[in-house]
Amino acid sequence: MKTYVIPEYLVERDPRRCIRCKVCVNQCTYETHCYDPESDTIVSKDSTCVNCQRCVTMCPTNAITVKKNPNANRENANWTVEAIRDLKKASESGAVQITGMGNDKPAFNYWDRILLNASQVTNPSIDPLREPMEIRTYLGSKPDHIEIDYKDGVPELKTQLTPQLRLDTPIMFSAMSYGAISLNVHTALARAASECGTYYNTGEGGLDQSLYQYGDHTIVQVASGRFGVHPKYLDSGAAVEIKIGQGAKPGEGGHLPGKKVTPKIAAARNATPGVDLISPSNNHDIYSIEDLAQLNEELKTCNPHAKISVKVPVVPNIGTIAVGIAKAGADIINLSGYDGGTGAARTHALKFVGLPAEIGVKEAHRALCEAGLRHHVELWVDG
Repeated sequence: MKTYVIPEYLVERDPRRCIRCKVCVNQCTYETHCYDPESDTIVSKDSTCVNCQRCVTMCPTNAITVKKNPNANRENANWTVEAIRDLKKASESGAVQITGMGNDKPAFNYWDRILLNASQVTNPSIDPLREPMEIRTYLGSKPDHIEIDYKDGVPELKTQLTPQLRLDTPIMFSAMSYGAISLNVHTALARAASECGTYYNTGEGGLDQSLYQYGDHTIVQVASGRFGVHPKYLDSGAAVEIKIGQGAKPGEGGHLPGKKVTPKIAAARNATPGVDLISPSNNHDIYSIEDLAQLNEELKTCNPHAKISVKVPVVPNIGTIAVGIAKAGADIINLSGYDGGTGAARTHALKFVGLPAEIGVKEAHRALCEAGLRHHVELWVDG
């Protein structure tokens, strides 16, 4: 089918250098290059090129160049070239345009510029060059007050504390599901989390049984599709996360195409190989704080030692939502910002719907403090 969308990039091939080895044909996942046996030439389809530069890198004779197309639709403040292109693509395909890998808008990201200076948070401050310090963090609800006894001058804690998650490195791996990523990547995340003393999140795609051995550094996720959720799965994690939504696409569900549902992925997700897996846009058993509290208790019945996290997108009134989650008995609130990555989300939602994580932290912290609940829950952030 002929497309009337002006290509964003142009693929140029030097015929004097090209040896027709077909490396570009085999390497391109977007089918931009194809070999014509009748003319013994390789031709390119500019409309599918995304400028990933893989063909340029892999070409043994440096015969390929990818350039920005100087031809473009006329734009103004309301209709940018990007908006016109997306509208034409949607009109031609009849489908919603999806993308992944986070928001590419030029919004200022404070998390990329954060500085952790542990020497300045002690009283008195310490000299980081001469005195030992650590960034170990313990996550979990804190009591209103603690009682200490002294026996022979040695302090003993009388107050019983709830189980805490110990992070030697206060940065965790965000949720990525088995199916969206491969088993090799999941294994790499699990091993890295164990080595670094932190945690990785399984996402909503279940967990291969070979990774149960890393359970002390695993956060298992329960989402709207309930894929791969069973007692052994829930009991394998140090924490259980209830996914209400995702910052990159608030109010939307997920879709794993059937061609990606291999027998191993289907086994982990309790699904049928080759069948599309749809995650509903909402959890059909959670419509109130009481429903969330009930699910919280059910999960703790399966894994009494696990901390319960609730993941919500940063949206208007996130402060009120955070207070409700805390009242439902959650140990952790995971605030998901608009800049979070995703396997696939509507382009429009990814770029224009969510809010920055920084706003979510401020609003949730303020609301929880006003409600007197801040010390009962931890705040996590992704995106």
